[in-house]
Amino acid sequence: MADQVKYIPEGAHAITPHLMVNGAAGFVDFLKSAFGAAELLRMPGPGGRLMHVQMRIGDSILMFGDHFPEFGGPPIAEGRWPLTLHLYVPDADKTFDQAVAAGCEVIMPLKDQFWGDRYGHVKDPFGFVWAIATHKEDLTPQEMLKRQQEVFGAQS
Repeated sequence: MADQVKYIPEGAHAITPHLMVNGAAGFVDFLKSAFGAAELLRMPGPGGRLMHVQMRIGDSILMFGDHFPEFGGPPIAEGRWPLTLHLYVPDADKTFDQAVAAGCEVIMPLKDQFWGDRYGHVKDPFGFVWAIATHKEDLTPQEMLKRQQEVFGAQS
């Protein structure tokens, strides 16, 4: 008897970002350059656009494809998307510098944060904001609150 198919494909997680991109083929190249992503799957579509791409970054899969408004895709806003892609890496400084060298704009400089991560934001050439982080300390909620109040004052 054949093994039962898993409801989540091997290597995937329950929640997987699935983005629409203007210029998905260029986004593939960017992800390889900025984050060392590995291409897992590419499905060409009409007009030279890509219907679906799967890439692995670290232990996670990112799915995306070109924007297809003719198939009901919502309009793509210019500038900053209303989401942030959070990426944990072994060395935030190295990855942050690599992302900037690949064409990202620094939105929030990388620094040690009150919650125990080394953390900063970059905006990629396709309009997506990436939070790049390395977890450095395991803190209790009380320790984080104390540090937060030191940073923002008692009103936080």
